[in-house]
Amino acid sequence: MSRIMIKAPAKGDYEVVIEQSFEQLKEEITKVGCFQNKVCIVSDLNVWQIYGDQVAAIFKKNECEVDSIVLEPGEVSKATEDLLPCYKELLMKAYSRSDYIVSLGGGVVTDYAGFIAATFKCGTKLIHIPTSLMAMVSGSVGGKVGVDFDGYKNMIGAYYNPALVYINTSCIETLEDVQYFSGFAEVMKVAIVKSSSVYEWLIDNLYEICEKDKGIVEDMIEQTINLEKIYIDKDPYNTTDRIVLNLGHTVGHALERAKNFSMTQGECIALGIIAAAHISLKREMLSLEEYLEIRDMFVPFNLPITIEDIDIESVIKDIRLDMCTGDKGQCFVLLKKIGKAVIDTNVTDDELREALKEIRFSEEDMIEKND
Repeated sequence: MSRIMIKAPAKGDYEVVIEQSFEQLKEEITKVGCFQNKVCIVSDLNVWQIYGDQVAAIFKKNECEVDSIVLEPGEVSKATEDLLPCYKELLMKAYSRSDYIVSLGGGVVTDYAGFIAATFKCGTKLIHIPTSLMAMVSGSVGGKVGVDFDGYKNMIGAYYNPALVYINTSCIETLEDVQYFSGFAEVMKVAIVKSSSVYEWLIDNLYEICEKDKGIVEDMIEQTINLEKIYIDKDPYNTTDRIVLNLGHTVGHALERAKNFSMTQGECIALGIIAAAHISLKREMLSLEEYLEIRDMFVPFNLPITIEDIDIESVIKDIRLDMCTGDKGQCFVLLKKIGKAVIDTNVTDDELREALKEIRFSEEDMIEKND
C-alpha cells in the first residue's frame, strides 16, 4: 500500500491511497468518518456490473444506507442536463451535507460525481474510487471537476476536494486496451511536463506497461501522482504554475468535440501534445530530434499521431473557447525540452493552423506535402 497526502489549504488535506485490492477500503472510509451515513455511489453500467455490489457491500458493513446512480458509459452522460436526475434522487432521499457521494468509475463518473458533491446543498462529502487509469492519475486527485455544456468539454466546473481517493490498481485488469492507453497519455503528459527521468523510466518499462504488469503499473501511478502533487499543493485552484498540466488539453478538448467524442480523451490529449510540441519546434524551443521523439513515443502505446476529418478553422474557434484563460490572455502550454514546460499567452491562429495541419491526415494534405 502507498499513501500520498495532498495539501488542501482551508479545505483540509486528503490522502490518495494506492492498493491492489479493495481489502483496505472499509478501514479507509472509516478513517474519514463514513459510518452510518447515507452514501450515493455514482457509477456507469460497465463498472457497476463488475464492482458495484462489492463496493456497496463494504459501505453497508459500515452501517451506511447505500443508494446508486448508474450512468450510461461515455462522455454522453456528462452534460449539464444529465445532472438533474441525480439532484432529484438526493433531494427525495433527504441527503444532507454530512452524507457522501462516491464516484466508482472512470473520468466521466469522477467528474459527474464530483460536480454533484460540490454543488448539492453547497457541498456534500465526496470519496473517489477511480477504476480507469485516466481517473487514477488525473480526474480523482486534483480536486478539479467539470461537466460538459453544449458539447464543450468541462465548460462548467468547480474545485472541490474529496475526503479520500482510494485507488485499487487491480481495476486496470478489467479495462479495455483503448481505455488503458488513453489513460497512459495522461501519464506521458505529466512526465513530459515535469520529469525527464520519469519519461525515460516509462520508455525503459515500455513492454511491462503495455502488458499491464501489476508492480510496474502501481509504480507508474504513484510516480505520476507525486509529480502532479508538486503543482496541486502549490496551486490548488489552477491559476499559476499548475496550468502546465494542461499540456495538450486545450487542443485535445477541441478535437474531442470535433470528432463528436468518438475518440478517447487520451487519444486527443496525445494529439494536443504533438500540436504543442510542433509550435515549440517552429519557435526553435525544441529541436527537430526532440519533436520527433515526443511525437513518435506515443506510437508504441497505441496512441494516434494523426487525425482524420477535422475542420481546422472550426477546431481553432473551439480552442479559443477553452476555459484556460488568465489575466493576460489564453494560456497555452509549450515545451522547452522533455521535462520542462512553459506557459505562453501569445500563440497565434496561424501557429495553431500550422500545428493542426501537421497532425491532420488527408489526401489533400499528402498532395500539399509532396508538392
